[in-house]
Order: sequence, then C-alpha cells, then structure tokens
Amino acid sequence: MAKFWLILFLLMVLCILGGGIYLMNADIPAPTERVEKPLADDMFPK
Repeated sequence: MAKFWLILFLLMVLCILGGGIYLMNADIPAPTERVEKPLADDMFPK
C-alpha cells in the first residue's frame, strides 16, 4: 500500500512540474480586447 501512495505522490509532483514547465515555455498572448464593466455605486461604502 505504501508503494501505491509513493507512485501517486510522484505522479502528482511530475504533473505539477510539467504544468509549471509548460507555463514557463508556452507563448500565451495577452488579451488584446478591452473589457469595460460598469459598477453600481451601491457596491462601494460611502
């Protein structure tokens, strides 16, 4: 049973590291569309 948890832990670490490496190397473009959302005045304290 301990071997199962070790393999599961190593698999999770590998997935996290792989995701981090992907995010560091991926060329994800920044959003180019401007977003404007009106906020109601009653959302802010007076």
